[in-house]
Amino acid sequence: MSSSKVYTRTGDQGTTSLFGGARVVKDHPRLEAYGTLDELNSVLGLVLADIENETWPGSASLEVGRLQAEILKIQQTLFVLGSHLATEDEAMRTKLPNLDPKAVSELEEAMDRMSSDLTPLKHFILPGGVRAAASAHLARTVARRAERAIVGLTREASAANNGTVPAWLTAVVQNINRLNDYFFVLARHLNRLANREEPIWIP
Repeated sequence: MSSSKVYTRTGDQGTTSLFGGARVVKDHPRLEAYGTLDELNSVLGLVLADIENETWPGSASLEVGRLQAEILKIQQTLFVLGSHLATEDEAMRTKLPNLDPKAVSELEEAMDRMSSDLTPLKHFILPGGVRAAASAHLARTVARRAERAIVGLTREASAANNGTVPAWLTAVVQNINRLNDYFFVLARHLNRLANREEPIWIP
């Protein structure tokens, strides 16, 4: 029984293909942007594994299940965002999955739910606590890096289009900006669910 090979050798000279066939160097800003989203998606796999391996109080089981479903949906969303970032051909873009117009508002609703039982912040939070919370903080920092790369693309797009940024790219920025906030709240929420005190920075 034969299987397809993972390696193609087409990138041995330091180039790769965007959706639509255009070849670019592997340190192209688009690759930095969607490659960082890929990294973020991998970190979310760690968050899910850490949540699964944590011993949660019985009262937290319903909320933990809801968080797992939310994070799985975010992973799906990241694939969609990445596919748009990897596409230069606008005709090809019409064949991609649409960006969910409700994704940002759903993240905001989730943050409002998680924040309702959190104590107000009086100090800066240090990444840590239970492993799942620490992984959520890692997701937050990778999301910030992805955002920086994507904002760089918006500047390029604006310069090339007389100050106009495509609506799809604006939507990508909004999504990743809200995800940054979501992961911060998620980290605090996971520590609370585990009855773990948050590490704080005291200068």
